[in-house]
Amino acid sequence: MRLTKPVGRSAPALKYDILSALTVHALSGDKHRQRSILRITALITTRYNWRSNELSIGREEIARLWSVNERTVKREMAKFRAKGWIMVKRPAARGRVAVYELDLKQIMIDTAGIWPLIGTDFQARMTEEPETETNIVPFEVRPPRPNAEDVNVWTRVQSILHGRDPEIWASWFRHLTEAERAGGVVTLIAPSRFMADYIAQKWSGRMLAAYSRVDPEVRSLRFEAAE
Repeated sequence: MRLTKPVGRSAPALKYDILSALTVHALSGDKHRQRSILRITALITTRYNWRSNELSIGREEIARLWSVNERTVKREMAKFRAKGWIMVKRPAARGRVAVYELDLKQIMIDTAGIWPLIGTDFQARMTEEPETETNIVPFEVRPPRPNAEDVNVWTRVQSILHGRDPEIWASWFRHLTEAERAGGVVTLIAPSRFMADYIAQKWSGRMLAAYSRVDPEVRSLRFEAAE
């Protein structure tokens, strides 16, 4: 999928492509989807920092933008996190609002079904590989992709994570092992304490969203170190 960070010369076109995919995806669904997509689009167009991938906004301000109460905001943001579209980058603290980040690749994956409605040029543009300017030839053997047809829950979760971002999966997620899954809690083991803490802080939202697609009973993740 052609989806790079929306900065540089191609940034304006890529931003329009993402917003186009969202709005047409909304119009192809029922009133509930349309309202939900309108809400996230409002956050993107009014408060989202494309360069840093940060959405700094409090629940009260979101409620004002959406003309709803804060309970509705809490429920809607939870839905976006479950879909893997929004993740908490830094939680709210005293005197400081929460900072969120958007998974633009996951948004585009989930809207891929409507790309032909926008046009064959759009579909071709989204499926082409991005050009990279480098004279460095990487020497790396890529690990095999997890089998999405495997009935094992962890293997299917790994396949979803790989599909979202093969590079992040190869660097981080593939090193994890599932130690236990019981009572809605999954225990994952990382090779080191640093990796366990980093993934827990940076990628736990994305991993939980992947788990929810395979096993909806999973409600939380616990990361531990093997050493």
